[in-house]
Amino acid sequence: MNTLSYKTVSANKATVTKEWLHVDADGQTLGRLSSEVAKLLRGKHKPNFTPHVDCGDNVVVTNAEKINLTGKKWEAKEYIRHTGYPGGQRSLTARELFGKNPERLIEKSVKGMLPKNKLGAELFRNLKVYAGASHDQEAQKPRTINFNESK
Repeated sequence: MNTLSYKTVSANKATVTKEWLHVDADGQTLGRLSSEVAKLLRGKHKPNFTPHVDCGDNVVVTNAEKINLTGKKWEAKEYIRHTGYPGGQRSLTARELFGKNPERLIEKSVKGMLPKNKLGAELFRNLKVYAGASHDQEAQKPRTINFNESK
């Protein structure tokens, strides 16, 4: 055999096909939903996945206010930040953060599963999270993904 029968396809910005996906978070567990959304954002579900290129899709998550956490995570899970001043460490439990802004719970979870570099920041911009069932991306005609059917 004197010819190469298979060629490795490496995606770039010009060859990537991005689409809009809609995910309903109603009744889903936070970590399991977040890992699937992170895969969609990264593009790992596509056959031409390239690690250093944004080849993932745009994802719209609705019903963030109906997300579930298992066990005692509503009280035990803490989100810690620092003001930058001495003694400025602040923390919120999952329930307190959820009470202030339910979208932030999913955003923080997904962001932690993305790369910690410029590519990760670019991928995170492709995520839109909404507390209710309605969203602003109707014009993009997102395709609905149901994680319950894929199991």
